Amino acid sequence: MTILAPPAPAATRTRRDWSIPASLIALTAVPALAGAARLVDLSGGRTEENARFFDLPLPIVVHIIGATTFCVLGAFQLQPSLRRRRPTWHRWSGRILVPAGIAAALSGMWMAVFSDLPAYDNTALMWLRLVFGSLMVAGLVLGLRAILRRDVATHRRWMARSYAVAQGAGTQALVLGPLTVVAGQPDGTVKAVGMGLAWVINLAVAEWLVRRGQRHVISGANGP
Repeated sequence: MTILAPPAPAATRTRRDWSIPASLIALTAVPALAGAARLVDLSGGRTEENARFFDLPLPIVVHIIGATTFCVLGAFQLQPSLRRRRPTWHRWSGRILVPAGIAAALSGMWMAVFSDLPAYDNTALMWLRLVFGSLMVAGLVLGLRAILRRDVATHRRWMARSYAVAQGAGTQALVLGPLTVVAGQPDGTVKAVGMGLAWVINLAVAEWLVRRGQRHVISGANGP
């Protein structure tokens, strides 16, 4: 005889459900605020500090707006109850998310190749940005193709991977922020290792959550 645990109270399920977008928006808060500050800085005119960004203003604006839109709106895409209750909203917001995510990734890759490297960046970091940016674009394209084939499981896997890459800046702030406060600005190698580690952490967590969710679906379908 299988003993089933009593279902969680509705209030507990609601708090748990809303904790997903809340935690993801909190994660993207630091890079989003930094991006907003950069836009304000650019609107104030050219200075010695922002001269490097004035050389490529369009990719910077596209990257900030695209990445912020993708990370904030995407946080609600990952809320299970909202997907179930508002499938039309999920589909229409996805039509905003995919181009926003692709624009963010491509503009980031453009800047990685064509903008002048700051003193604390290096070539390894440029290649990391190209690799993970390419993964984000590929994930969005493959996720879109999957949902057009009605392959929901594959769609969720690839979209989760792309979102994990997009949230890299938030995790990078958590990884490198304390080090910067204690020891000052890290050199190129340390920064590359820290940023690469943050992307790997995000992808590992996304993979675990997706597989965990799929196991629950399968066990529920095969259950009594």
